[in-house]
Amino acid sequence: MPQPGEKAPDFTAPDQNGNLVSLGDFQSNWLVLYFYPKDDTPGCTTEAKEFTDFSQQFSTLGAKIVGVSPDSEKSHCKFINKHNLSIQLLSDPEHQVCEAYGVWQLKKFMGKEYMGVVRSTFLIAPDGKLAYAWSNVKVKNHVQVVLAKLQELLNNT
Repeated sequence: MPQPGEKAPDFTAPDQNGNLVSLGDFQSNWLVLYFYPKDDTPGCTTEAKEFTDFSQQFSTLGAKIVGVSPDSEKSHCKFINKHNLSIQLLSDPEHQVCEAYGVWQLKKFMGKEYMGVVRSTFLIAPDGKLAYAWSNVKVKNHVQVVLAKLQELLNNT
């Protein structure tokens, strides 16, 4: 997993509309890049809706929000439409972006081991360096914590 101060791993992946999105597309903006396991599951829905609810505050601070999961573009479109999401979602079915950020890991559930996405969020500065990272995220109040960290970092520059 990349550490704060390091250059964020570059990526290119399609969004919900099939448009290719790369890290370089966000130069001059802060980027909240969050990884989640699956569209339309309870925790992932709560997280996506909260990022949508706070998207205006992030935008005011010069930050874009992008979610990444292994789900297909079609799944992302359904998820966005069902919950009126305003955030961009990237499709990573081959786990290339997830692996670059170290979030594709061995997980355990009910005694079974499997590979999956560890819910994580990365705050990337306009210069492309990782400013802060959260791993094994608990959804409750997470979006507010990310927003507060962004405000703190902006106040210190």
